[in-house]
Amino acid sequence: MSDPAVRLSGLRKSFGGVHAVAGVDLDIADGEFFAMLGPSGSGKTTVLRMIAGFESPTSGTVELGGADVTRLAPFERDVNTVFQDYALFPHMDVLGNVEYGLRVKRVPRARRRERALAALASVRLEGYERRRPGQLSGGQRQRVALARALVNRPRVLLLDEPLGALDLKLREEMQVELKSIQREVGITFLFVTHDQEEALTMSDRVAVFNEGRIEQVGTPAEIYERPSTAFVAGFVGTSNLISGEAAQAVLGRRGTFSVRPEKLRVAAPGDPVGDAEHSATGTVSEVVYAGPATRFVVELDAGGRLIALQQNLQVSSMDVTGLRGTRVRLVWQRRHEFAIVS
Repeated sequence: MSDPAVRLSGLRKSFGGVHAVAGVDLDIADGEFFAMLGPSGSGKTTVLRMIAGFESPTSGTVELGGADVTRLAPFERDVNTVFQDYALFPHMDVLGNVEYGLRVKRVPRARRRERALAALASVRLEGYERRRPGQLSGGQRQRVALARALVNRPRVLLLDEPLGALDLKLREEMQVELKSIQREVGITFLFVTHDQEEALTMSDRVAVFNEGRIEQVGTPAEIYERPSTAFVAGFVGTSNLISGEAAQAVLGRRGTFSVRPEKLRVAAPGDPVGDAEHSATGTVSEVVYAGPATRFVVELDAGGRLIALQQNLQVSSMDVTGLRGTRVRLVWQRRHEFAIVS
C-alpha cells in the first residue's frame, strides 16, 4: 500500500497563548480531492500554511508521500499553492505568468514553453497566451493561477479559498470546472473553504474544523447525512435538533437527534402517520419563500423548533406565505433521524 499524499500527525500551532491548531491527525490519499471546511478562525488555513511550509508547527509532523517535510522550506516541498487573490503578475502576459516558476528553476526555454502550453490546455485556456491578466474575467484569472501551479507538476496542489472572489454564478461554474480539471490531471487537491455547498459539491472527502480541531472526516454524504456532533449538524446545512423532553415526547427516547429539513413533510394535523414514520405537531411561526423551495419554521408543541424545506412544485409565494400561524404536523421517516454527540 502506497504512502498517503499528505499525512499530518499531532499537528499543533500556537500563537502566544492562542492555540490555532490543537492537535490534528489526518491522512489524505494520492489523487484525492480533499476539502478542509470550517468557519473563520477554525484552524483550517493555518493547517494549509503548515503543509505549504509558510508556518512552522509548534509540534507534530507533516509528511508528503512518506517523507517528513516538517522543517523544509516551501520551495523544497513538492506542493504548490493557489491563493484567493491569484497573485498574477499584471505586467506579464498569460504565458509569461505560467512560465515564471519554470524560468526561476532554469528550465530550458523550449521545454518550459511546451509545459506551459500543456498546462494552459489542461485548464481550457488555449489561445489566451498573449493576454494580460487585466484583460481576463475572474474565472479566467483563476484558471491562469491554476495553470501556473500545475505547470510545476506538484504532488499536491493547495487551494486557499480560490473561488472566494468570484460572483455566485461564476463560483458555481468553477466548482464543477475545478473538479473536472482535478480528475483530468490526477493529482491531489487540498482545498480550504468556509462554504459548505462548495465542499460538498467538489470533494471526495471533507474534514470539518472547529476551534483548531477536526470534528469529523467523511464523504460529503456522510458529513451531511450522518453528522457526528452538534457542531457539524449545525454548520453543514441547517441544524434541526430535537433534544431533552421534546425528544422523549416525540421520539420516545432521550438524547439529541437531528433530521434534515428536506426530509420533513408538512402535513395537516390530522393526517395519518405510517409505521416507519415519526411526527410532531406545531405551529408555523415563519415562512421563507425562496423561489424553488420554501422554508417553514415550526414551533413544536413538545418544545423546540424544526425547519422544514418543501419544494414549490405547484405553488406560488402567495400560496405558502398564507400558512404563517397555521397548525401543521411534520412527518419524517425514522431512518432519516440520527443521534449525535452533544
